[in-house]
Amino acid sequence: MRSKWITHGGKQIFYQDFSNLDIEKSHLVKDELNAVQEVVMAQPENSVLVLADFTNTPIGRDLMDVMQASSARTKKFVRKTAVLGVTGTKRILANMLMSLTGQKLVMFENESDAKDWLARN
Repeated sequence: MRSKWITHGGKQIFYQDFSNLDIEKSHLVKDELNAVQEVVMAQPENSVLVLADFTNTPIGRDLMDVMQASSARTKKFVRKTAVLGVTGTKRILANMLMSLTGQKLVMFENESDAKDWLARN
C-alpha cells in the first residue's frame, strides 16, 4: 500500500496516494482504493482527515463505479477530504462523485494548503 498516515499541525491525516499511476494499469488505483477502505473503516466514525492525491493519474469513467462504491462505504468514517491533482475532466468526475455520494471533496492545487485546511477544525 502506498498510502500512509502523516502528521500536520498536530493532526493525523491519512494521505491516500493515487499519484502518478498509469491509466493502463487502472487495477493499481482499484487495489489502492481497496487497501485504503480497510484502513479508513477501522477508524471511529467521522474521525478521518483524508488527503487524496491524484496528481498525474488519469481517471476515466472505468474507475467511477469503483470510486463511488468506495466513497459510499467510507463516507461515515471521514470528517474532511482534501483532494490534489483534480483538474479538467477529473474535476467534472469529482463533481459527479460528490453529487452521487454526498461526500464533500475540497480541491487544492498544492499539498501545503490542503494539509493546513485539514489540520484546522
